[in-house]
Amino acid sequence: MKLKKNTPVERLWNGIFTENPAFVLVLGTCPALATTTSATNAIGMGLSTTVILSLSNLLISLLRKVIPDRMRMPAYIVIIASFVTMVDFLMEGFVPSLYASLGIYIPLIVVNCIIMGRAEAYAGKNQPLASFFDGLGMGLGFTLAIFLIGSFREILGAGTWFGRQIMPAGYVPINIFVLAPGAFLVYGFLIAGMNKLKIGAGRKPKEEWDPTVKMCGECMNCMKMGMCGKKPESCEEVKKAGETS
Repeated sequence: MKLKKNTPVERLWNGIFTENPAFVLVLGTCPALATTTSATNAIGMGLSTTVILSLSNLLISLLRKVIPDRMRMPAYIVIIASFVTMVDFLMEGFVPSLYASLGIYIPLIVVNCIIMGRAEAYAGKNQPLASFFDGLGMGLGFTLAIFLIGSFREILGAGTWFGRQIMPAGYVPINIFVLAPGAFLVYGFLIAGMNKLKIGAGRKPKEEWDPTVKMCGECMNCMKMGMCGKKPESCEEVKKAGETS
């Protein structure tokens, strides 16, 4: 699906499918495995992360030209921690049972690699609207991923879904699925399904690199020659060398 770069729809599609943080980038695996013993916990964790990710991306993008480069990471942490504290207090006040169930994993959103990664890789370099939708897309992609994990674990491990019995009478719950090994099993099978369906940026075939193409001096000296993602013929130095030869 070809979409114009950095538009709201493209950012949403990117976060949910192309670069799904849990299934494609394999980020945030700690909360993805630890908080998915039920579909309710998964939805709570996913939506909390989505709110924090969207708002922190927006504020970081708005302040990207004000924050000194040497203070970039501490500033990002302060911004993210502020939103995490707000969500933490709101959940404690309005959904105390869910708050108690998620426990320490709400405060630990501060160090979630998805949030810090999007702040550094995207929000700090792009416009506020695109950054907000990038955070929203990544958050919804993460929510979808852990919701699937939590649903499979709850149905197989307890015979319930959102706390309601859905399996037929006489069903014997497979207890391993509500334990840590079951989380890894479900996660692995879902990633295998993504691979089979060729969903995500990592499933696209890479272009062959032609070593006979003329390269600039920078590429010749690079220890990661051919791995930088640039086409050698697109380098400005190569074009200049071709014009003078």
